[in-house]
Amino acid sequence: MILWVAKHPQAHPDMLGLIPGFLSENDSRPAKAQFHTNYISGWNSFQGFKMLEDGSLKYPGDPPTRLLFEAKFRNETIRFYNHSWVAIVQQDGSFEVARMD
Repeated sequence: MILWVAKHPQAHPDMLGLIPGFLSENDSRPAKAQFHTNYISGWNSFQGFKMLEDGSLKYPGDPPTRLLFEAKFRNETIRFYNHSWVAIVQQDGSFEVARMD
């Protein structure tokens, strides 16, 4: 079972919607491949985000988007943000972001 940890006091599990169900530990593929197959719109990376030290996402011209939940998925970290942004963070710190609403 993948444990989603709240990272903000206002985070509520209902905010995650169906996203936790898109990942399975019984599937050997990485998170991106599972999201791409299991989410109706697939995984579509959105370029331009920077990840701040506190885990927030920053897009040029927009205020930071706060981190709400985090889950460890094998050697990846999945982060869920306000406005349904999801980041897959690799061990080396590289990451991809997609909107999953």
